[in-house]
Amino acid sequence: MKVLLAAIHPYQSPQALPLANAFLKAYLNTDEYLSDNISVSLSDFFVGENVDDCLSAMLAEKPDAVGFSIYLWNRLMACELAAALRRANPHLVIFAGGPESTADPKRLLRDFVFDFLILGEGEVPFISAMAALCDGKKATGVKGTASITSGNFVASMCKPVELLDTITSPYLSGIIEPANYSGVLWQISRGCDFGCDFCFDSLGIKGVRRFSMDRVRAELDFFAKNQVEQVFVIDSTFNQDIKRAKEILRMIAVKALHIHFHFEVRSEFIDAEMSRLFAHINCSLQIGLQSAHSNVHKMVRRVFNSADFSRKIALLNETGAIFGFDLIYGLPGDTLEGFSSSIDFALRLYPNHLDIFPLAVLPGTALAAKAGAYELHYKTTPPYTLQSSPGFPAGALREAAELATACDIFYSRGKAVAWFNSLLAPTKLSPSSFLREFRLWLKKIRGAEIDETAISDREIWQAQRDFIIRLYTRKKLRKFLPAALDQIDYHWHYAAALLTAPPKLPTDRELEQTNLLDVCFTLAPSARLAKFNYEIFDLLQVGEIDLRSFTECFAPLGSYAVIYPRGGEVFTESLTEPHFKLLSLLDGKTSSRRIAATLHITPEEAGSLLEFAAAEGIISK
Repeated sequence: MKVLLAAIHPYQSPQALPLANAFLKAYLNTDEYLSDNISVSLSDFFVGENVDDCLSAMLAEKPDAVGFSIYLWNRLMACELAAALRRANPHLVIFAGGPESTADPKRLLRDFVFDFLILGEGEVPFISAMAALCDGKKATGVKGTASITSGNFVASMCKPVELLDTITSPYLSGIIEPANYSGVLWQISRGCDFGCDFCFDSLGIKGVRRFSMDRVRAELDFFAKNQVEQVFVIDSTFNQDIKRAKEILRMIAVKALHIHFHFEVRSEFIDAEMSRLFAHINCSLQIGLQSAHSNVHKMVRRVFNSADFSRKIALLNETGAIFGFDLIYGLPGDTLEGFSSSIDFALRLYPNHLDIFPLAVLPGTALAAKAGAYELHYKTTPPYTLQSSPGFPAGALREAAELATACDIFYSRGKAVAWFNSLLAPTKLSPSSFLREFRLWLKKIRGAEIDETAISDREIWQAQRDFIIRLYTRKKLRKFLPAALDQIDYHWHYAAALLTAPPKLPTDRELEQTNLLDVCFTLAPSARLAKFNYEIFDLLQVGEIDLRSFTECFAPLGSYAVIYPRGGEVFTESLTEPHFKLLSLLDGKTSSRRIAATLHITPEEAGSLLEFAAAEGIISK
């Protein structure tokens, strides 16, 4: 029997990997009889792909059964594909699992063509259902599934795998080849101890089960050996078990410093040592702030202490750890004014980015059960977003969405963390008020309906400069503009250099054997040439800049610099004006000797500059 498990990802990304389906295949492979008689294949698709093309690819596999992992982002496409499969092959067994199947089984079975649904964690019911099919029986009625039997809805839950290590690793067993993906998902635990009303993570299962440290160590070794670049750690609260979290971070520091890790953490478990461990590896943290108001947290069964949160985030800032926050607007008890003050609270703590979402009232959650009592009106189909509530009428939700877009464009995509609060200080505006003004200005420039995806990073940089010029001019702060614009420019170039792959560096022998003056060099794509109003090293040495103090201490005499990546770091070198011009004129067609001559730079001086620039990856052939 051949079974096809289909994953429909929201878009191409380092997280687009079929881990859930790989776990099902891995668990089935632990049963000798089933693994000998059932072939399981994995297929990846993406939301927005042509359904007919996906259908043809699936039918080409000639499966006897097809299973879908259904999430809110792919429910529509999964159901459309299932219906197309049914029309193409009425005898095909079609089933589904995932959060949507568990949360909304009656509607999925009533409205669509699935023979059965897998509820909760899938390994145990999947293997039981496949055993029934392999024996020529129907899978309906299997424990841990839902189905319509004789016109009646029949469903039952089953106990999930208790010892997670009994599920073979999809990586160590070769089911997932990291080389086929741009990143990996690394599940090191299941479950959650925090029963937040709006979340689905802890539904029906109490407590956290964790893979053993031996399993964690073996998979980490595998990632390091296979040169994985990004790892997204699947653990609702990575740092809840403080001792275990620190042990994993120490292992990463020894085995995998080249890999970038993404963690979800809670602030209350952060201490000084953990902050240092996070800062000493290549990672970013996502912290669920959600709201800055304890009364809002209480409404959804959360506890929040703003003073403790600020202290823990200060530890991350002191060590230089990279982190971002999640915020939700529309939570019970919240208002537009409250959401605005949550943005103010968040941005004053220097997060690398803010991810802001409207409240989604997910089926099967405690919040969905309380929606009537809270007078929450929301979409009953994906993405289940709030449409109105007593504290957040429809108009306020639209304003909040616009504020979220302004924050994403100016602050998060604009890489503004290093200078946002410094440039905000002279204006006397709160962060949310500043972002509202930016949004209104952007509407005038680009129209009322702004498609954020259509705005390039370079356009955001220009928009930041233009808006600051306008705002500072209106508020009579023009004397601070040169230093303010230098801050924006430097950090934009820094971020651009950091995100661009550097060229392969020449060896010392290659440099010795090359007459650099006769080579037609070009500036490497990863290197950035920039002019500044102030001396660049004065800007860098003061750290977080106080514009008033800085402009009193330094004069805007101008400077030139090249900003470039090397060895995972970004370097800044001050340049003389002639050297700046020489590098900027390199076009890949004209010899460096000729360009130097036009600038009246001696061959000896030009040769020295070129040798340094070539060795550092600033220029390339």
